[in-house]
Amino acid sequence: MNNGQLFLIPTTLGENEPLEVLPISVKRTIEQLSHFIVENEKTARRFIKKITPSKAQNSLVLYPLNKFTKDEELQTYLDIVETGKSIGLISEAGLPAIADPGAVIVKMAHEKNIKVTPLVGPSSILMALMSSGMNGQNFAFNGYLPIETKERKKAIKHYEQLSANNNQAQIFIETPYRNEKLFAEMTNSLHKNTNLCIAIDISLSTEWIKTKTVAQWKKTTVALHKRPAIFIIEKS
Repeated sequence: MNNGQLFLIPTTLGENEPLEVLPISVKRTIEQLSHFIVENEKTARRFIKKITPSKAQNSLVLYPLNKFTKDEELQTYLDIVETGKSIGLISEAGLPAIADPGAVIVKMAHEKNIKVTPLVGPSSILMALMSSGMNGQNFAFNGYLPIETKERKKAIKHYEQLSANNNQAQIFIETPYRNEKLFAEMTNSLHKNTNLCIAIDISLSTEWIKTKTVAQWKKTTVALHKRPAIFIIEKS
């Protein structure tokens, strides 16, 4: 770490032990760093303490990256790297910059010709896809669907048609407390033979992943409320 660089540091997807799902390289990197860009200071400190218990909390310099961060502050976050020190970007869950606000920092690093080093860790999006039995050669991650009911139903049908036209798996996430509403709208809007995968609590002891047709899902009861979930649809 003689030359300053930006390390993209993955975290766990829930309250499991970090070294159960993260390689030792993540622990070693955190041990060598003092500066971190984080979405939430409290959870970041808890994660750092859990994976490196001997690291002094008062040695940490944390830079907040959230909706309250002012652009003029953001522009200074990589100044420390230009002095030769390295910095870590930590996600709230999983991989930084994937369904995560950290992408803006990575873009800035490239603009400043700062080396970007990604570390290996869990991605709920890819882990759901690899467990779904759907097309891992051709897929699209679409993030969140519209909140408004009419627009959401329209989007569901649109992505279902895209899946059929392109032989492409379509991946979505949702705020956990809206999971049950999305599930209901999908089972009501999608064709009965369209495949739907629901992946819940990925990597946790409560993990549950199933792929069924919409017709089969209509006969299934599943507890989705406030549980991190990935939804994937594929229509033949």
